[in-house]
Amino acid sequence: MDKQRVNYQLYLLTDEKILESRNYIKTLEEALSGGVSLVQLRDKKLSANEFFHRAFEVHQLTQKYGVPLIINDRVDVALAIGAEGVHLGQQDLPVSAASQLAGHKMLIGVSAATLEEAIRAEVEGADYVGVGALYPTGTKANTRTVTLDQLKIIKNTVGLPVVAIGGICKENLAAVIQQGVDGVAVVSAVLKEESPAKAAEVLNQIIDETRRKQI
Repeated sequence: MDKQRVNYQLYLLTDEKILESRNYIKTLEEALSGGVSLVQLRDKKLSANEFFHRAFEVHQLTQKYGVPLIINDRVDVALAIGAEGVHLGQQDLPVSAASQLAGHKMLIGVSAATLEEAIRAEVEGADYVGVGALYPTGTKANTRTVTLDQLKIIKNTVGLPVVAIGGICKENLAAVIQQGVDGVAVVSAVLKEESPAKAAEVLNQIIDETRRKQI
């Protein structure tokens, strides 16, 4: 995988609470067919064994669409299934340790809510940063708020791709993209919709139109 060519535009995070009532793989496939460009598996309630088997199944699906799969926290699971990357929170393994385990071919993303955290992630060798939460979100507890101005400062300071996250939906998406970010991470905006494919298409259209207006 060429890290320089990764498309961060529409970054989908899974959520077991939302997907429990729907066919997991079918819903993800619908989202992928609508233009999701990256998937992060974030099902924290599963046992290690359950998470491994789910990751394996999801990876088969993402490979079918040529989309990288990022595993949340678990470097061991990412390695075991041959995933394209791993995403680390501030309380997870340091980037340097993850790099030693995974080598330099695997994408390593880091969550950041401050400029200092984003700079540290870059210095330690992360490949991208996920910055937020920008808006209230029901899919993750204990989030820290990041303003649009702070997001823009982070994007203009670090040399890494920046993915915005936290309560992003079609109504506020344009304002986020205007800060120059490389992509947005969403959950409910795609997975809660009646048609995940159509929802992904609409979000991509908004992103593309907003970027065209900025040229």
